Amino acid sequence: MVNAFIQRVLTVLLLLSGAALCAWLWAAHPLMAILCLLAPLFAICLIEGLQFVLLYIVNRHDPATRASLIGHLMAMWNELRASVVVFNWWQPFRHHAVPNNLQPDTLGQRGVVLVHGFFCNRGLWTLWMRRLKAQGRVYIAVDLEPAFGSIDDYVDIIDKAVVQVTQATGQLPLVVGHSMGGLALRAWLSHVHAPQTPPAVDKVHHVITLGTPHYGTWLGAFSHTVNGSQMRLKSNWLRDLQQREKDARAVKFTCFYSNCDNIVFPVSSAKLEGADNRLLQQIGHVAMVNDDQVMQACWKLLA
Repeated sequence: MVNAFIQRVLTVLLLLSGAALCAWLWAAHPLMAILCLLAPLFAICLIEGLQFVLLYIVNRHDPATRASLIGHLMAMWNELRASVVVFNWWQPFRHHAVPNNLQPDTLGQRGVVLVHGFFCNRGLWTLWMRRLKAQGRVYIAVDLEPAFGSIDDYVDIIDKAVVQVTQATGQLPLVVGHSMGGLALRAWLSHVHAPQTPPAVDKVHHVITLGTPHYGTWLGAFSHTVNGSQMRLKSNWLRDLQQREKDARAVKFTCFYSNCDNIVFPVSSAKLEGADNRLLQQIGHVAMVNDDQVMQACWKLLA
């Protein structure tokens, strides 16, 4: 798995380089040695700090309720904690720690399909999978491959997971997509399947998106990968996707978006016309996945 391998290598290299510099400088410059040991954390803080500065500037004219400066700082702190756990532990080292479950403990419970976003893997959903497993629910957290290919390449992966969960439960599943994962779900819904198979819209109970750039994101302009370029503001791919969709499909969508999303901005680009759009206050892009109010709202839609 490409994303897990890259994140594993980066995490190990950061730790080893910091430890090596610390050992080399310790005798002569112990304070500098400690700072070198903390350098990886400083680098992460710098990157996320820049994202929040850009978010604050770009969102000046967005119609959504704007967070205060203190609100942005609180969101940045919580996002930093969430990102370190996700990108330096769950995804690189623990992405298969909680396996998919296709054996329900109780008949009649609706299943779930979880779809991660850009440069992520199924490890993102670790807390979700633990909770679903504890409840004995059927679930599949997919891995989207190729990691940096077209979003359209993920259609078959999602369709296979939805079919498996439906067969295991006898009920249409709830599908949840984070970030790019929400666009992958829209691509799946708009995909023309074989004539003898039902359309994707008839295969799903409800769709939830978390921080999905439904109309692109300002940061997409700096991406040179295929799927990253597709998420540029009002990209050709997004326009083509909208043309393939039917307005009725948005009715099954609940879209959570945040006024402190440090990856998807302007804020309103994460709303979807015709959907149940719900604004979150002071929550970062990764942190919203495991936010209590988000999880509680999603669990209600499992009924």
